[in-house]
Amino acid sequence: MANILVVDDEMGIRELLSEILGDEGHVVSTAEDANQARELRLSESPDLVLLDIWMPDTDGVTLLKEWQRDGLLNIPVIMMSGHATIDTAVEATRIGAMNFLEKPISLQKLLKTVQQGLSKTPDQARGALVGSQKLNGSKENTLLPSDSPLSAYDGNNFPQHLVSSTAFAPAGSEFKVSFELPLREARDAFERAYFEHHLLREGGSMTRVAERTGLERTHLYRKLKQLGVEPVKSYKKTG
Repeated sequence: MANILVVDDEMGIRELLSEILGDEGHVVSTAEDANQARELRLSESPDLVLLDIWMPDTDGVTLLKEWQRDGLLNIPVIMMSGHATIDTAVEATRIGAMNFLEKPISLQKLLKTVQQGLSKTPDQARGALVGSQKLNGSKENTLLPSDSPLSAYDGNNFPQHLVSSTAFAPAGSEFKVSFELPLREARDAFERAYFEHHLLREGGSMTRVAERTGLERTHLYRKLKQLGVEPVKSYKKTG
């Protein structure tokens, strides 16, 4: 069991991560902005921090720099963002972040990254040296976690799995899920396939998908965001 601090300006993200990590036996504190994060970092001495990059008052990278300056980066810090660029994520890693999680965060990736963070010191977690990666046209040695999504960056193209994490299955395709999965993961897998099917069937129309699934539009948007399914209208019906 560990004390984990979750810093994110979105209440839904804080609640979701708190529930997941709480189910794993951890004690979770939450902060909605940098000011609360500063106070909790000092008063509760967390074992690990999940820190959002984009926040309204002070962004996560700036807060990370403050902690580095003040000697408070002696615990693992995992950055989170759904809109970060490669440069931003690499900068955070250089400052002292242990790893980077792209939103929407999968349950398996979250738990794996947290477990890795809790089992290593910050210096160990910052990881393997990725030699001579091309970043913005220059060659330089960059410290990145070996399993970070950024380690696949070749300097020319944004990694495909960071561009879009949603793959729409062909209409009518058979859905399969392993019964060996934990209940939460199996349920999420089914719901993801369910909504992707209806989005494809309705050509991305949120109005028609809401009607067909019996959900109010706000609830539908929240559910899609939680599952990592993008409501993209450019997806057209096939056949």
